[in-house]
Amino acid sequence: MKVFVATTNPNKINEIRAVLVSYEIVTLADVGPVPEPEETGATFWENARIKALAYAQATGLQAVAEDSGFVIDALNGEPGVHSARFLGPEATYAERFGEIYMRLGGRTSPARFVTALAMADGAEILFETETMIEGEVAAAPAGAHGFGYDPIFLYPPFGRTTAELTSDDKTAVSHRARAFRDLARFLQDSTPR
Repeated sequence: MKVFVATTNPNKINEIRAVLVSYEIVTLADVGPVPEPEETGATFWENARIKALAYAQATGLQAVAEDSGFVIDALNGEPGVHSARFLGPEATYAERFGEIYMRLGGRTSPARFVTALAMADGAEILFETETMIEGEVAAAPAGAHGFGYDPIFLYPPFGRTTAELTSDDKTAVSHRARAFRDLARFLQDSTPR
């Protein structure tokens, strides 16, 4: 069975393929040019729905979209839904990390990664879920695996940042992997036998 996941991010695609091993993943790169919807939502939920509905209507396919981000309690939830655009779309993650540490001023803070996922068919949302992984801002960036904010997210049960985890360990605990496991259960339960 094919599943259209509306992303071109190779890191996300690799994480998703590790979970949806029984499915053929189709991405935006496979369906040709599609206008990218503006993420105007104030929440991860809203942005996931906006994207899923826009891509489903533009392609005529059932579309899966997710919105995810890094939420830091001591920064009133920032960067949150603006994680990918924090300090502007051209900012490097090193610049974003520097700004976060400057704003924290040496404090530590609880933090989490959040993923909201929606699956749409035409103008209808068929499935949605929100998942997260709880931890804290690391004392300093560490690790060369993962992507995005992984080097500054300390996952206490492992005592390491998610950028220090193996691919298998990250897939076991990741917010995005949890969301796509929820989707896999939905797909399995809704597939005629």
